[in-house]
Amino acid sequence: MALTEKTIIDKIEVIENNSIQVRTATVIEKDGVEISRTFHRHVLVPGADLTNEDPKVQAIANAIWTEEIVTAYQESQNKTI
Repeated sequence: MALTEKTIIDKIEVIENNSIQVRTATVIEKDGVEISRTFHRHVLVPGADLTNEDPKVQAIANAIWTEEIVTAYQESQNKTI
């Protein structure tokens, strides 16, 4: 009986304000058969530090986070309600 655990990024979504939502799955397998899967999500806002992110996430962020997008996001956060 061999138990293995692997972590995979199984979903990357760009949401309305150009933030990126990343879903990570932790999969437990027993003798090659999946017995458990749990999820963790985190969100990256335009201009966020991408240093520790998966290369796929970095590529998407670098493609969509233009200077204009980052500036617009930062300005939207500075508005008072």
